[in-house]
Amino acid sequence: MLENKTPTLNLGPITLDLTLLAMSILTIGIIFGLVYWASRNMTVKPTKKQNVLEFFVDFVNGIIKDNLGTASEYTKSYSLFLFVIFSFVLVANQLGLLAHLQVNGYSFWSSPTSNMFYDMGLSLLISLFVNIEGARRQGFKAYISEYKNPMNILEVFTDFLSLALRLYGNIFAGEIILGLLVQMSQASIFLFPFAFILNMVWTAFSMFIGFLQAYVFTMLTTMYLAKKSGIEA
Repeated sequence: MLENKTPTLNLGPITLDLTLLAMSILTIGIIFGLVYWASRNMTVKPTKKQNVLEFFVDFVNGIIKDNLGTASEYTKSYSLFLFVIFSFVLVANQLGLLAHLQVNGYSFWSSPTSNMFYDMGLSLLISLFVNIEGARRQGFKAYISEYKNPMNILEVFTDFLSLALRLYGNIFAGEIILGLLVQMSQASIFLFPFAFILNMVWTAFSMFIGFLQAYVFTMLTTMYLAKKSGIEA
């Protein structure tokens, strides 16, 4: 499991991981499809699918209010962005629980967020966003003056690493254990029932962890945004 390789494509100095690329496109497609389906023909008296969509929107708005305050300006400015972040991380976390496709030592299916460099890329995008917003809201002079303190410079790197490694560690560990349980089920017919039950239990637990990590990722994003923008909840 640890030695799984993924197919790649070299474009000059750039190497594309085709599995990560395919899983990312699939994640985007799932989110777009579900949101499009749930938001069609919306009514004053919400349908079940509309209720589910509104629940997740309200859930994300609740995170915004807890960390950025109740001012409608923040909800209006960041609700859509944070909903996309939450949805993307949530769906990406779950993909590796659905299947395990490996051919000739190459893995063609996994959660994108079980890759450390992928999570660092997500974390880097969040870091850039919150720092650009901080400079925009406070003014560049006030923003840059914070970095006269070396600890504030160090904090940028620790925030970046903690956001990425927390997500990576939880999702990667979940997939490793699922892989070990699959191997156990194939090792002996006598171990199969025991491994099957453990697999079901661990899959359910991993789905909860995937949801929890999407929440934590979104919450930390709002906390970093509040800190860099000088916003007090």
